[in-house]
Amino acid sequence: MKTVIVSLASQYVHSTLAPWYLYYSAKELCASNISVKVLEGTVNENEDDLAQRISAEKADLIAFSCYIWNITLVKRLAERLKSSGVKILLGGPEVSYNPDELLSNDFVDFIISGEGEKPFAELLNALQNDSDLSKISGLCYKAEQGMVINSPNTSVEIPVCPYGEEFLNSLGGRIVYLETSRGCPFSCAFCLSGRLGGVRFFPLDRAKNDILTLAASGSKIIKFVDRTFNANRQRAFEIWQFIIENYGKKIPRGVCFHFEIAGDLLRNEDFELLKTAPEGAIQFEIGIQSFNPKTLEAINRKTNTERLYENIKKLCDLGNIHIHIDLIAGLPMEDYESFKSGFNKAFKLSADMLQLGFLKLLHGADMRRFKEKYPLEFSKNPPYEVTSTPWLSADEIKSLHYTENALDRFVGSGRFTLTNNLIFKGKGLNPFDTLTALGKFTDLKSCPLNDYVEKVYNFFGADTKTLRDALVLDIASSVKSSSLPKCLMVPDKALREFKKQLELNPETKKKKGVLRCAFWLYGENCGGYVDYDEKQNGKYIAHKIYPADFL
Repeated sequence: MKTVIVSLASQYVHSTLAPWYLYYSAKELCASNISVKVLEGTVNENEDDLAQRISAEKADLIAFSCYIWNITLVKRLAERLKSSGVKILLGGPEVSYNPDELLSNDFVDFIISGEGEKPFAELLNALQNDSDLSKISGLCYKAEQGMVINSPNTSVEIPVCPYGEEFLNSLGGRIVYLETSRGCPFSCAFCLSGRLGGVRFFPLDRAKNDILTLAASGSKIIKFVDRTFNANRQRAFEIWQFIIENYGKKIPRGVCFHFEIAGDLLRNEDFELLKTAPEGAIQFEIGIQSFNPKTLEAINRKTNTERLYENIKKLCDLGNIHIHIDLIAGLPMEDYESFKSGFNKAFKLSADMLQLGFLKLLHGADMRRFKEKYPLEFSKNPPYEVTSTPWLSADEIKSLHYTENALDRFVGSGRFTLTNNLIFKGKGLNPFDTLTALGKFTDLKSCPLNDYVEKVYNFFGADTKTLRDALVLDIASSVKSSSLPKCLMVPDKALREFKKQLELNPETKKKKGVLRCAFWLYGENCGGYVDYDEKQNGKYIAHKIYPADFL
């Protein structure tokens, strides 16, 4: 019997982890005459091509790993492939809490609810031997008497290691995911991580070995998928210490480890350790979600917001760790003014990345299960995003989408660092109001970078000299282009004279692209160019030359 596990990532740059857990579990627990293959793709591929790739495997069973970003495509593919008589199995968080709904489709035969490693192997053995399915934990299926719906499978066992030779050969340098624990000690109402009991930690020696294995795989970003990585503070400390001590030795330089942590759980000894981390080795994602105490209480989230704020500030001040913080719009008890206040407070932290997300009501999450407690309107199609709440109108949520758009393009892209400093630090403009207005001015539709720069320039155009200088330096140092956007180009005598000086200078004459990217800064009354052979913090290095320094 042949089984193909299909996993569709949101982008090619992301590898997948779940199918390899199933693959190695089957290898360990299944009979030798059962073959299993992992087929990876993305939701951006042509559907016909995907269907042909899967069909060409001529499998007896096709198993899909299901998430909010791929479930729509998975259902279309399953329906197409079912016509050949193949059996269809679905598993993953997107199908674990609504199996009856999915089994009502003719093209779905089985669903594994909850953790899937052992039930998957047991199902393959049962199908091969035509034996009883009723004792397989978490398995939902169609029987002669009707649907059999079982509760999600939970386990106390440590799953098989998924980082075998076949997995490593499949990576190709993509972002790789590392799990060193499973479950979450918290029970946030919008999340599924705490639904299946507490946390079980994998052996520390295994975690360290997996770190070294993946660090040597060629992947540059290793993301820990542990929910609240530092829930066990001492364990987290030991793993951070292990990475820092081995960085540049057993762990190649250039590899970055990403952790999702609870910022308020950090202790003084953590900061003492983390300040010794090599720059770029560690990055933290910290879910603030909200600074509103009533909101946090309503979603069962226990956070000391004062300590959280201070700890994030300490991390940002270290300067050697990339800090990503999150806010969620649409949570209970959070109105427009409350969100605005929290946004400005988060923005003030000056983290490397501030992300504004919108609440999604996942199948199985308390916010979806308990409608009376959480009377939220949301889209019935994936990703089930909130559309209005008793505290936030549909128009206000639409307005927040403009805020998100400007936050992503103008701040989060990293292209406009100097312009951001000028606007928010130099002029002291209110971040939330400014970004919301900018988002509305530039519109939600995507456009080429040069067009966006022109819109930004026109929006902030009161102090044109200073603003133009900042935009020129930002764009020239972030994009290897033959010319600046038209709105920033001012061909005049000063620039022509400056280019002549660059041609006469033996140092600048030999550098690539210096003349084509030369510019004049009117606020500072000096010339400048970008060296496309040099980079610092992800940007090309800009050089300024004042008239007094001309040849």
